Amino acid sequence: MYSLSILLVIIVIFCTFAITRSSTFSTEGELDWWQTAVIYQIYPRSFKDSNSNGIGDLKGIEEKAEYLKDLGIDAIWISPIFKSPMADMGYDVSDFKAIDPLFGTMTDFESLRDKLHSLGIKLTLDFVPNHSSDEHEWFIKSVQRIDPYTDYYVWQDPKAWINETTPVPPNNWIGPFEQSMWTYHSTRKQFYLHQFAEKQPDLNYRSKELVEEMINVIRFWLDKGVDGFRMDAIIHLVEDDRFLDEPVISNQTINGKPAYKAFDHIYTQCLPETYEMFRRFREVADSYKQKDGQTRLVMLEIGTMPTIENTMKFYGNKSHPIAHIPFNFYPLDDLRDTSSAQDFQTSINKWMDNMPQGQWPNWVLGNHDNFRIASRFDPSSVDMMNMFLLLLPGTPIAYNGEEIGMEDAKIRWDQTTDVYALGVGPLWYETFSRDPERTPFQWNASHHAGFSSIDGKTWLPVNPNYYRINVQAQKYNLRSHYNIYKNLIKLRSREAFRRGDFKMYTISDRIFAFKRNLSNEIYAIIMNLNNEEESVDIKNTIANETNGNFEIILVSENSEYEVGDKLNTSSEVFRMRPKSAIVLQSI
Repeated sequence: MYSLSILLVIIVIFCTFAITRSSTFSTEGELDWWQTAVIYQIYPRSFKDSNSNGIGDLKGIEEKAEYLKDLGIDAIWISPIFKSPMADMGYDVSDFKAIDPLFGTMTDFESLRDKLHSLGIKLTLDFVPNHSSDEHEWFIKSVQRIDPYTDYYVWQDPKAWINETTPVPPNNWIGPFEQSMWTYHSTRKQFYLHQFAEKQPDLNYRSKELVEEMINVIRFWLDKGVDGFRMDAIIHLVEDDRFLDEPVISNQTINGKPAYKAFDHIYTQCLPETYEMFRRFREVADSYKQKDGQTRLVMLEIGTMPTIENTMKFYGNKSHPIAHIPFNFYPLDDLRDTSSAQDFQTSINKWMDNMPQGQWPNWVLGNHDNFRIASRFDPSSVDMMNMFLLLLPGTPIAYNGEEIGMEDAKIRWDQTTDVYALGVGPLWYETFSRDPERTPFQWNASHHAGFSSIDGKTWLPVNPNYYRINVQAQKYNLRSHYNIYKNLIKLRSREAFRRGDFKMYTISDRIFAFKRNLSNEIYAIIMNLNNEEESVDIKNTIANETNGNFEIILVSENSEYEVGDKLNTSSEVFRMRPKSAIVLQSI
């Protein structure tokens, strides 16, 4: 009994102190451009329409280049602009070396490149190596067995025939769009593989000729002056050539059929050949740096389906590097409005604890495939989450519109354009649709939010809240999301945020904090995750590690504090409004 009492006292004492976690992040030598950059994703259909057809384009992006510069953006990544039938909004490419007329011409692209570079902004493109459109010349010739295109795609004979007209697919593989990965082609009399939509046949990386074609595509765009690529759907690049059934791990169904998540995708994800292929792509990018000393960035879109071990392999190693940035989707997938301080720390640790030594972290909180920050969390959390994204150690990848707190729009079934949503039907479409986060950018309170001057409808409807959530409304309000975002980017230029040490604190269940410091330059970011006001006591943690005297240098829009306020945290317990955040500097 005596021993149990002592144990209980120890537990109580332990629980009165905040849990801390340190990470040495100091980096020697000069940092490369992509390590100090804020990388900003532009979804081109929705950014700015220059020709009044209701769809954004390259000239529209160029028109807003000064906006990007003023915001402080260092590099942009543009979602696919290649020629495409648009069955999956450009991720079904029919010519990897041509600009789709919807977005403009090659001359328009070159003009945009020159404009961005004149402003000191890097340009990276979305590259889709896993598949093409079924309208690509390669696929048409592969269907006809015209060499060398015969084996450019993955073809297999039927496993059996139910009757004279009904072939059985080669195996049980189900794709991310919740459909069989196999479609029978009556002309070639074989099934072709498509891990995504039927109109997106998978390219065959066991074909040497195909590999050389795709390497030439990379060279083509690098010769055009792009500064790198974000490579899409990379875990699906190579499949096991035995074509065995994948193990069933659950009974989950969609519309009465086995769901994608019901299988363990051991034969269609992260095969050894996948890593080797992207290593070769990296070698091509690095060969251009050898010519002029400028890094061409390789970013890989991985998702969170693979194990953390398989994800980290995409960094490669010192002698055989693969990605500069394998996208870190853990915060995006893990964190929600109900997440605790411990949840935040755990999500960060997933990356920091597993990242190979000498590599560089990155953070993603939103993109064109996931609910926006203001909708996944809470509209009042926008500034707090942007502080989280932009002030963590490493490179943030941000999505257009998050700087003004854009929210997901409600899209009816009859307005739906997303192939993923259309494929699952009206019962499930809202669960899977990516349209709500893809609505047009909200520039001002005029017609179509200033996105387009078209008299009719834009390709997706503008969110009805554009009259109050737009750039123009926020530009001259010093406490707006827009200006807080600008100040966050400026803050990132300080050495402590570029290369300083990093330490996390769970001050309480709903108060998360982290510290960045380099020598005597010390900053603390305090976040109230609660939907209630909280008392914050950092006397035994951050204050104890400093002199306890801080000046507030940045606040969220909803904070009760002002920039310039002083806090003596060694003796004071201070209060914070719900979903608010502050940045402190030691004085």
